[in-house]
Amino acid sequence: MLDSLQLIALAPILLWQGHKVRQRTLRLPEASGARAGILGQGLPLRLLLLGDSAAAGVGVSRQEEALAGQLAAQLSSEYQVAWQLLAKSGLKCQQLLSKLDDLTVQPYDCVVLSIGVNDVTAGTKDQQWLAQLKQLQERLCKDFHVQHVFVSAIPPMQHFTTLPAPLSSYLGRRAQRLNRLTAQLAERNDGLHFLPIELGVDRQMLAADGFHPSEQAYRLRAEQLAARIKTTAFT
Repeated sequence: MLDSLQLIALAPILLWQGHKVRQRTLRLPEASGARAGILGQGLPLRLLLLGDSAAAGVGVSRQEEALAGQLAAQLSSEYQVAWQLLAKSGLKCQQLLSKLDDLTVQPYDCVVLSIGVNDVTAGTKDQQWLAQLKQLQERLCKDFHVQHVFVSAIPPMQHFTTLPAPLSSYLGRRAQRLNRLTAQLAERNDGLHFLPIELGVDRQMLAADGFHPSEQAYRLRAEQLAARIKTTAFT
């Protein structure tokens, strides 16, 4: 109730700040390079990465430096990783569901989802968010025979340096709420795994636009994801 009252009171300021941020924020391209490949030797691992600009590698130049490339490299020390990336800047969870139509139907062992920032900024309702995540999991299990879906937490948006206060605080609280709901959903659904983000608040974790991950952030996130995949998908 308090959050709702605060939102009503702050709405004009938040809307004005959001407009200014969109006007002034540096626009970075998606990372260049291959979006599929095979890397490493060992037990086969079929990996699919889905999501928005953070999945697409905005903030770094090449896919090798982005989440997909670094995660495949981390896992390749123990597995033969056949990986594929399907991502586009600006996607919300509902749009990602539609984007699955672009994929050739084939089995994957696990999927990593990097989604949610655009749902925060667009004001996606709690129940919509949960329903869409559940639909994603069900579609992936049914059509692509996925056993494990790993949902990467929405990053701490209150620390994005491009966002002014009070917009940063409001979006940060909203991101935290969707993360809590996602964690609760994962607890109730086998095969759905929530991964908190543990990167600290160092500015070196942000790209030049103050919004997207840096190469260092992608690397640390890939390390955390790889560790979780190894202990979950093959035990």
